[in-house]
Amino acid sequence: MPILQLTQAKVNDLPGCPVGKARIELCDTAVKGLYVEVRVTSTIGTYYLRYKDIDGKTCHRKLGSTMEVQLVDAKERALQLKAEIRMGKDPKEETLKRKAIPIFSEFFEVTYLPHAKQHKRTWSNDEQMYKTHLKGEFGHLKLTAIKREAVQKFHSGLKQQGLTGSTCDHYLKLMRHCLNLAVDWDIIESNQLARVKLFRECNQIERYMNDVELAGLLKVLHTDENRSVSNLALFLLATGARNNEARQAKWDDIDVESRLWQIPAVNSKSKKVRNVPLNDAALDVLAKVNTQDEFEYVFVNPKTGKPYACVKKTWHRLRAAAGLPKLRLHDLRHQYASMLVNVGRSLYEVQQILGHSDPKVTTRYAHLAPSTLQHAANSVSLRLGRPSIT
Repeated sequence: MPILQLTQAKVNDLPGCPVGKARIELCDTAVKGLYVEVRVTSTIGTYYLRYKDIDGKTCHRKLGSTMEVQLVDAKERALQLKAEIRMGKDPKEETLKRKAIPIFSEFFEVTYLPHAKQHKRTWSNDEQMYKTHLKGEFGHLKLTAIKREAVQKFHSGLKQQGLTGSTCDHYLKLMRHCLNLAVDWDIIESNQLARVKLFRECNQIERYMNDVELAGLLKVLHTDENRSVSNLALFLLATGARNNEARQAKWDDIDVESRLWQIPAVNSKSKKVRNVPLNDAALDVLAKVNTQDEFEYVFVNPKTGKPYACVKKTWHRLRAAAGLPKLRLHDLRHQYASMLVNVGRSLYEVQQILGHSDPKVTTRYAHLAPSTLQHAANSVSLRLGRPSIT
């Protein structure tokens, strides 16, 4: 184990191993612990730092080959590591930690998805996005190898494939969320995607029916042979509930005498218990569904006796029959809100009934009743009066 002052010239002209030896070490006198290892199987040396860990055990940290790393850089890295070791940091643990970092597919399938299933009602959407694009694009990469530039290019590429800006943003948000959780769980140190910009396109679609259109839809819903789905749609119109909330409604959640429907936290988007007042129209629907004495759920598929998983096909037929081929089930919630606003109910009342946690969401309905706002503005005139003319 020769000890000498290493120079770049000596590193460039390393001696071979003596006969009978598989390797030799050339130890530097300037930086204690730094040495170059030369093996009989190669003419290229490798820089190492020899140090003792917290338990006093001798360890070796590889710094790179002499072909790739200059001596001055190897010395600088060795001195930096020695300073970190004095502060209690163990390079060996850092190496093991890096090796333990999972690839994205392993993290998503083994760690993230089980967590999402417990905490996110829309976890199946995340799984679908992962299978559709994320697994193929990033599944093979370690979490620390997912770089901002690559994700930004992927985000933009999705839009070039024809996806809307909002859909592209959903993919980016999912990636961000995954890496944020990896940071929270001490798997990685930082999230490289924090500053990748979203498109933030406004894609809110609000379809309001006029009186003629509403009358046409009501006629179809009151006369169509599929009473179960028709009653579900009528209930949505009468309560402003979300489709999922109504499909999961149970008779135990409904108090007809108190005219109140309590939506459990597990079915509520806000994950909080929500109380919905039941008007006469809603109570009329409940009186006609004929499921209370036989089924746990209010709206059930008569073929299965279970709540509907999806009513899209039947709804498309109903809306087409009403001459409203683009009307979504969620638009019935907007219609309910518009009816409240247009009869003079305050946005605060609308917020409470619809269960909006943020009042900003409710303000989208402020434009629906200009006459109501004009009436409110004119009320000030009554107080001001007109100046007397002398």
